[in-house]
Amino acid sequence: MPEKPAFRVRRSLLFVPAVRPDRYPKALATGADAVCIDLEDGVSFAAKDEARDKALALFAGREPVRAEVSLRINDPKTDLGQRDLEAVRQSGIRPDALMLPKCDGPGEIRNVARALGALSGLPLIVMVETARGVAAAEAIAAATPTVSAVFFGAIDFAADVGCEVGWDAALYARSRVVVAAAVAGVGALDSPFMDVPALDGLAAESRRTRGLGFSGKSAIHPTQVAVIQAAFSPAAEEVAWARRIVEAYDRNRGGVLLVDGKLIERPVIASARRTLAVAAAVESAGAPTG
Repeated sequence: MPEKPAFRVRRSLLFVPAVRPDRYPKALATGADAVCIDLEDGVSFAAKDEARDKALALFAGREPVRAEVSLRINDPKTDLGQRDLEAVRQSGIRPDALMLPKCDGPGEIRNVARALGALSGLPLIVMVETARGVAAAEAIAAATPTVSAVFFGAIDFAADVGCEVGWDAALYARSRVVVAAAVAGVGALDSPFMDVPALDGLAAESRRTRGLGFSGKSAIHPTQVAVIQAAFSPAAEEVAWARRIVEAYDRNRGGVLLVDGKLIERPVIASARRTLAVAAAVESAGAPTG
């Protein structure tokens, strides 16, 4: 059985349409933790074959980079998605991860994992963006050990349900995705903020999604990356506090203790250790915390 993918920091994930490989170096230059070459929503139906060819060529010739570089195929339940999957399998390329859109249940994810053949073990980023997907979020997140993150797609979800694309309307779905990801022990990525010039709005929504439990947020424009990564980076004082209470807890050999008059117990320590893990990963990637 494939091993679970290693912990990966994805504060931001920037999409690049596969028909525009010239934008790939620019995407890497933003410092985004993850870049996704997109065969799905970012490509018109008339350009799907061209996009697939350009994506395969990009992955075949790419140099190692700090960012995780994934490939989003079309819905694997469709003929387009199956052609994408077969092309990846036969090409010999190996993206850092494969993103699967519109996952409605665990069966389709297991089918993809089996169909990958020699690419068995490739990390999967699974998208929950339909009513069926939200209802099956827990099973989707745990569908296979190769699931590395669950991605909530608010735009498609709103269209499927018939609700507004707003915070309140999608709060239940977002919460369901976060809980499912936490139970499975995988990352949780939030939908992009569609109003590109409204960076203050992006910053506010990024802080809210982080507060809800998401580990990162996707971007559709390079200007969004720095804003998102700042929101999802633990501040220096957060890191210092987390390190202090973990050290005190370890010296105390567990149990319950007071640090600066604040009660510290196991759940608080679990949260602090997560903060330190993210800070360490961000620092090792060459991107200091806020």
